[in-house]
Amino acid sequence: MTDKPEKFIDENGIRSDGRRANEIRDVKIEVGVLSRADGSCYLEFGKNKVMAAVYGPREVHPRHQQKSNRAIVRYKYNMASFSVEDRKRPGPDRRSIEVSKVSREALENQIFTEYFPKSAIDIFVEVLQADAGTRTAALNAASVALADAGIPMRSLVSACAVGKVDDTLVLDLNKNEDNYGQADVPIAMTPDGKITLLQMDGHLTPEEFKQGLEMAQEGCRQVYELQRKALIDYYSKKTEVVTEATTAEDVKKDAPEEPEDVTPVDVTEDTEETEKIDDTNEIGVTKETDDTKEPGDTKATGDTEETEDTVKTGDVEELEDSGEEVPETGKNADETYGQMDESEEETSNE
Repeated sequence: MTDKPEKFIDENGIRSDGRRANEIRDVKIEVGVLSRADGSCYLEFGKNKVMAAVYGPREVHPRHQQKSNRAIVRYKYNMASFSVEDRKRPGPDRRSIEVSKVSREALENQIFTEYFPKSAIDIFVEVLQADAGTRTAALNAASVALADAGIPMRSLVSACAVGKVDDTLVLDLNKNEDNYGQADVPIAMTPDGKITLLQMDGHLTPEEFKQGLEMAQEGCRQVYELQRKALIDYYSKKTEVVTEATTAEDVKKDAPEEPEDVTPVDVTEDTEETEKIDDTNEIGVTKETDDTKEPGDTKATGDTEETEDTVKTGDVEELEDSGEEVPETGKNADETYGQMDESEEETSNE
């Protein structure tokens, strides 16, 4: 912990971090940073860094906690062990339980819980880096995460703190002002001015309290504008992406169908192929003709052979009737005729 500064506000009304009494710290809001959650938000409020995630509406576990006529809202606030200078003991403590309770009550009144009977809406907030005002920063992140999850709400909830240092009221206390200041009043409210959270630590007069309430209301209004702008910017980009995708699909549907790709074929190639086919057909016809002729020739040869056989058979029958020897056919016949010729030659020689 740093030492207490001698002065929190100089003679020109400038605070130790360069702000004036009625100015809030720089705020950065990112929507939809967690894909696993139904809704999420990352928020930087000064040096505070907070992550919020929303799940639901979903089934209640354990079952005995469910309500028959409305949804239950569960809020868990936790500070990481590394979020502060001196390492924090992990796990819940009295402060985190108290902050979880008051934050749940600040949000629950703005959610239409009657729309989701027997269900639960779970809100988890993790403080990654702390620098005073973590409960108000957590509420701002949780409210944006609820909107991102599509949970029906009456309005967003915006939170800011007002305090007193050097007998002067200041808006949105930093770390030294929170640790060594005279008072700290965290406030959460809706855009129409309805207060959903108000706590006070320290001492304020009624006049100071009234003035501080007005300052906090102005601070919450500034935070609300930043929340609203972050949500509008995020969903405007998503709508543009969806619109572009839909337009591209419509253009594809409306566009005339493209003809199928036809590979051009040269006429010369077609002619050559046709000639080849014709040659093939001619060859086939010739072959078929030859084949047709061959059986005919065979038939003619067969007829000749049959005729010769018939003639020979007739001669043999005549010779048999006349009592002469029947000459043999083929090779034996040639030998017989040869022998007969030799006998005739010998007879003539004699």
